[in-house]
Amino acid sequence: MNLEEIKKILPHRDAMLLIDEAELKDGVAYGEKTITGKEWFLQGHFPDNPVVPGVILCEILGQSACVLLSEEQEGATPFFTGLDKVRFKNSVHPGDTLETQCKLLKHKGVFYWAEGKGFVNGKLCVSAEFSFALIKET
Repeated sequence: MNLEEIKKILPHRDAMLLIDEAELKDGVAYGEKTITGKEWFLQGHFPDNPVVPGVILCEILGQSACVLLSEEQEGATPFFTGLDKVRFKNSVHPGDTLETQCKLLKHKGVFYWAEGKGFVNGKLCVSAEFSFALIKET
């Protein structure tokens, strides 16, 4: 999926749409985000050593996981309901491309549980289990 196709699935726009590409293959969502160095979240984090904040890495994983629900998500907004077992192994810097892999663990009603990992050049940077709800707009 290119950016325009991703926008059909995710309600995020402008500065909060954090994946550049996505693909669904064999029940796994793969995503990519190239960090340019111009992102708002790098301003001041940290002045001489810009590092992508952990919460942003988790958001990138969450957005990547939404690709798994492209059909179920129509007319609904995904909201995080929990983050578990979050681990940060290596930092992500400008010039890096974060490659994500996410898969669903289970779902019940509007609630979904997933796990995701983010890599730069094959090195694990972030891993997490998370849950979210798909809330229909009324």
